[in-house]
Amino acid sequence: MVKFALGQLGDIEIKQLKIFKAVVECGGFSAAEAELNISRPTISNHIAALENRLNISLCKRGRAGFSLTEEGHVVYDQTVQLLERMELFRNTLNNLGEHPAGNLKIALSDTLSTDDRCKLPEIYREFHMQAPEVQLHVEVQHMKVMEQMVMNNQIDIAIIPYHRKFASLNYIHLFSDQHYIYCGNQHPLFTMEEKEITEQVINQYKLIHAGLTPHDEVYHQLAQMNLSASSYHYEARVSLLLSGCYIGFLPEAVALPYVKKGELKPVATSCRHFRLGMAVISKISTQPNRARELFLNVIRNCHKDAEMAPPY
Repeated sequence: MVKFALGQLGDIEIKQLKIFKAVVECGGFSAAEAELNISRPTISNHIAALENRLNISLCKRGRAGFSLTEEGHVVYDQTVQLLERMELFRNTLNNLGEHPAGNLKIALSDTLSTDDRCKLPEIYREFHMQAPEVQLHVEVQHMKVMEQMVMNNQIDIAIIPYHRKFASLNYIHLFSDQHYIYCGNQHPLFTMEEKEITEQVINQYKLIHAGLTPHDEVYHQLAQMNLSASSYHYEARVSLLLSGCYIGFLPEAVALPYVKKGELKPVATSCRHFRLGMAVISKISTQPNRARELFLNVIRNCHKDAEMAPPY
């Protein structure tokens, strides 16, 4: 097959690459229909046109299912980098003017969107007043990936439970949570006297945990425990605790509504507990991003009365 240079990329090729990226990430043409809101034949035509333009086969489709060719993997990786660079370029230019514009991508850890202590409605309101042209994109993400996404410029700001420090990130402390072990009202520990619940007793029961590599204090708490189930999201952990089959650590604020209803109870509070801070992270960068800096300044202003000594 005769190869030729790709030449100039235009809007049509960029659109086709975006469609190709969506197909890959959805795992096939059918699944991409809903994501792209275009028909499968249209998607197929775009991919075929891209293959003709590149003069290579990008994917295999048929009864065996969807899969990328070796060349398709390379084109996908380069497409991701290209689109990310284009987005970064667009946002950088949009933020060079007096008034910031473009997109600002924010990711939050589990339950923070509705946690009054984050003051997010107040922060969003103040930011919107100062930068009405900026489009906010807010999503809930797993803590494992948020740090990497910030460092890779995939998101601008993340709010996570603090568990380690990277030299390439800035941190703003918001508030702290006290974590205790909780059990459901169907669990044997629920009716036991607190003085009977020793470390030896606690270590016998199955524990639900976050499934992360914790910082030293949390690791010390978990080291001798019976780690039997894992879930990152608090809602999933609460449901497992309510089953009466597990015990597990929860922030006091998350557990409080269930404690008030008599569905959960803190146990071994004198020997098993730890304090965890909540932090805003952003990448240390010399590249101007006025929207990001403005949002961070709004956070600092809204949390200027936050405790001065974070637990890290």
